[in-house]
Formats: sequence, structure tokens, C-alpha cells
Amino acid sequence: MTYIPSKPYFYGTGRRKSSTARIRLIPGSGAITVNKKEIDDYFGLDTLKLLISQPFTVTGTVGKFDVVAAVQGGGISGQAGAIRHGIARALLQADEGYRTLLKKAGLLTRDPRMKERKKYGLKAARRASQFSKR
Repeated sequence: MTYIPSKPYFYGTGRRKSSTARIRLIPGSGAITVNKKEIDDYFGLDTLKLLISQPFTVTGTVGKFDVVAAVQGGGISGQAGAIRHGIARALLQADEGYRTLLKKAGLLTRDPRMKERKKYGLKAARRASQFSKR
């Protein structure tokens, strides 16, 4: 038996650092839910909340969609970036006309910056032990 959602929705996947967000945009009042919690309970910082709502501000769709986000991996900053990326991709599904606005704001580009791996012989990715002449 397949799951049939009660309301039609738009889907988008967002990624940032090691975080992955699966986003559902449901036409509604503008409520944002992250991992079954309200956005205020999940993200404490207002800057992260502004970051998440950026795609709506750019396209002028503030308060038109409810967001249901499932995020895993990484820290809160990476998760917020992943949600922002996923919302931008889901908005494209809703209306292809938003592409130029979102592209110009740089919201459709996946941020490629990742943590650099630790190398052998070093204490961290680039941190070597302190040099001593004797």
C-alpha cells in the first residue's frame, strides 16, 4: 500500500556541509516545522531563522507555504543552510518562474565547502606539531 498525502505538496532536497534536508512545501499559512518541532524551538538564533526564510523573501511568497522539513547530519548552521537550499528547490517545483530570482540570489547553488580531511603525520588537516631546532 502506498502513502497518498492528503494535500498536494512540492518536494525539494537540500544539502550543506554534512547535513541533508528533505523539504515539503504545502500551500498554507507560512508555518515552518523542522523534525516535528516548531522553528523557534529547533533553531535558537534569529539569524538562522532569517537564513531559512530567505527564499520566500526573494520570491515574495512569505506566508503562502507551510514548510515540513526532515533534517539529519551536521550542526545547526549546516542544517539551516540545507533547509534553505531545499526550500529554494521546492519553490522551483511550485513555479519555474522563480528560477531567475533564486539564481540571482545564489540560493540554487549547492555550497561545495566541506571539512578538510586530516592528513597522516599532522595533528589536524593542516596543523603540524611545533617546530623545535633541538
